[in-house]
Amino acid sequence: MQSMTGYGRARACRDGREITIELKTVNHRFLDLSFRMPKNLMFLEDMLRARINASALKRGHVDVFVTYANTRADAREVSVDGTLLEAFAQALKGAKEALDPYRRMTAAEALTLSGALTITQAEEDAGAVGELAGEAFDAALDKLMDMRLKEGDHLRADLLSNLEELSALRQAIAARAPEVPLEYRQRLMARLEEWQVSADAQRVAQEVALMAEELSRLESHIAQFRDSVENGMEVGRKLDFLIQEMNREINTIGSKASDGKIAQCVVSAKCVVEKLREQVQNAV
Repeated sequence: MQSMTGYGRARACRDGREITIELKTVNHRFLDLSFRMPKNLMFLEDMLRARINASALKRGHVDVFVTYANTRADAREVSVDGTLLEAFAQALKGAKEALDPYRRMTAAEALTLSGALTITQAEEDAGAVGELAGEAFDAALDKLMDMRLKEGDHLRADLLSNLEELSALRQAIAARAPEVPLEYRQRLMARLEEWQVSADAQRVAQEVALMAEELSRLESHIAQFRDSVENGMEVGRKLDFLIQEMNREINTIGSKASDGKIAQCVVSAKCVVEKLREQVQNAV
């Protein structure tokens, strides 16, 4: 079993380039991807998206963070606009008298004030950066999946613990149930007589037997739930469906029992099912 909660981080360095990829996942009904990376590396998104779709990540919201540093000599391009600098010099000559009270301008100040100096990020080598990103991504994904499996082990233990509690409550209801049909039948017959309605014996028998059927279905759902948790991998949707069915059976038992002890067990069972529902939301 996998949890949808996980985190993985890896860095890859080569030839003056360094890229770090972080993967963070949380629960989501489907596979939902979000990318955050420098604008000059946006070409990596399609490649990373394809790798995620081909991976074992099938459900969950996935945040992909990419940070990058390039210390190579060709990482930036420096240019000087000679025409603009010459025009700036002519303007200074024209303002010589007004500027005399001030110290002489340095070359660095002239370049900065004129705006003639431009430093731009050089276009990245898509092939080299893509290869490096793929290396970092694979390592980060391995760490992410390892954490999801470990979290899945904890999730499995919690689910089985709550399932045992639910099973014990079902058994308590089943133990009390044999005493209930007679009382229930008597109340039902008295109510029908009070309403002056003739009782259909077969219908009465069906109503009396309903609780036993619901208990049997609930037992079956619990067994299927346990088997899926213990032996399945991508079982989140199946578990969610089984929880809906268990909740339906418990509600039916509660509505038909009209017994104080069973009612207490039903309330407790509903609380346990709600715990299971919350936990299952994080199962792949």
